[in-house]
Amino acid sequence: MDLLDSMKVYVLAVEKGSLSAAAAASAISATMAGNHVRTLEKRLGMQLLHRTTRRQHLTAFGEDYYARCKEILRLVAETDVQAQNLQLAPAGKLRVTAPLTFGAEALMPAMAVYLERHPQVSIDVSLSDRVADLVEEGFEAAIRIGQLPDSSLIARPLAPYRLMICASPDYLARRGTPREPADLSRHECLSFSPAALAHWRLTGEDGVCSVPVSGRLQVNHGQALRVAALHGMGIVLQPAFLLETDVRAGRLVQLFPTHALPSRPLSVVYLPDRYRSPKLRSFVDFLVERFS
Repeated sequence: MDLLDSMKVYVLAVEKGSLSAAAAASAISATMAGNHVRTLEKRLGMQLLHRTTRRQHLTAFGEDYYARCKEILRLVAETDVQAQNLQLAPAGKLRVTAPLTFGAEALMPAMAVYLERHPQVSIDVSLSDRVADLVEEGFEAAIRIGQLPDSSLIARPLAPYRLMICASPDYLARRGTPREPADLSRHECLSFSPAALAHWRLTGEDGVCSVPVSGRLQVNHGQALRVAALHGMGIVLQPAFLLETDVRAGRLVQLFPTHALPSRPLSVVYLPDRYRSPKLRSFVDFLVERFS
């Protein structure tokens, strides 16, 4: 007899109070139900039930074995569901939130590849630098920059958020090219916010150099800072994915390419109970593949 089938009959016999009731629930004969329990007892070398003509009682071992059977059957059922989910094609609408600049410049080009791979999935992307509450706002995944606070969310790390320092050829022709990090303090430096403008940290052969910088323009949008740099308004410190196309085209010049700049962690986070969803799992796995 199949061991799992025998465990199911035994659990039903305990919960319904008799072998005949377990037999009815299992659509088998009472004799067959009794055979299942006797098979278990023979396998274990222990009695599970004290049976009389009118009632049954669990033995001490039978009580412990009942709890173990319940747990085993639960795990088997969950595994079966997980296997079925893995076989399902990702489908349905997926709601995602991401930071503005990363979402527009890095995530959007990648979505063309993802949607081609998974034609039954549609994606609703909300771009905002605000940290959204996944539960309250109904998002299934979020891309976040920086150190993550302790939470119930599951995080998968992506490649760190790498930065570049650039300026336009026109600006450098007018103001000169900084040769040492300290030279940045004499230039117009563009910034996302006044707080981000205070010091820029560069690491070279001589160690870490923290340079006080200043500038007359701050804009709370990475793409706007890129445009300002392209128009010769100053030196910009922004993510590499935002600037490297302009560097390759000669519209911007990378400064201090041999120096290391601080990078920030980049992660995709999601609620632990949502990962069984094929659409979410496919999306997370794609991001790890694409941005690692």
